[in-house]
Amino acid sequence: MVMSTSFIAVVEDDKEIRGLVTALLTREGFETAGCRTAEEFDRLLERRRIDLAVLDVMLPGEDGLSLCRRLRSRGDVPVLMVTAKGDDIDRIVGLEIGADDYLAKPFNPRELVARVRAILRRTRESNRVQAMAPSERYHFAGWSLDAGGRLLLTPDEQEVTLTGGEFDLLMAFVTHAQRVLNRDQLLDWTRGRSATPFDRSIDVQLSRLRRKLAEHPTGGALIKTVRGGGYVFAAAVERG
Repeated sequence: MVMSTSFIAVVEDDKEIRGLVTALLTREGFETAGCRTAEEFDRLLERRRIDLAVLDVMLPGEDGLSLCRRLRSRGDVPVLMVTAKGDDIDRIVGLEIGADDYLAKPFNPRELVARVRAILRRTRESNRVQAMAPSERYHFAGWSLDAGGRLLLTPDEQEVTLTGGEFDLLMAFVTHAQRVLNRDQLLDWTRGRSATPFDRSIDVQLSRLRRKLAEHPTGGALIKTVRGGGYVFAAAVERG
């Protein structure tokens, strides 16, 4: 059960859709506010903490992708991106710039609620880990991963910036090192019950994670593809 204190901003210029979504989330026990533009959202953010932003891509003025990019640079507001049905490019770009999840219109209200709950659950869990286990660290091939601080350092101690989804995916690999993991396992561990069999976000995030790791000379060999099986984190991992 998601705590009733979770506050969600619905950024949608269509008055009817905005009203329907805020009413739905309110009935599910969330505190909500509707915003028609990115500017209205900014004013709301100045007044109070926002636990999740549901962003429509098409907004008057600054669009949802631009707003998502700004929020990711701050790093403190999870984002559920809403796109028009069939706009694969928008969904891919949204995930590339750091959206935590996406949903295509028209959507099933139950799926919207499930994805909102999953994002908030992951956010609370990461905050809990940071508070309760700040010293939990993993070391592999000279790299260092601080689970509590959600910080990845290269062997030459350069920080690698990861989105929330990319970090969760790396944690799944590191905590199951040298084991072949299939796509369904990765989906389950990173997205939980919000995942669907045709969910392609895991593929985008995996590609993005591998590309970021490969920017370091030793990073390209960390995650290997296993033909017909999935993927394996090849390095030995030490904890502590």
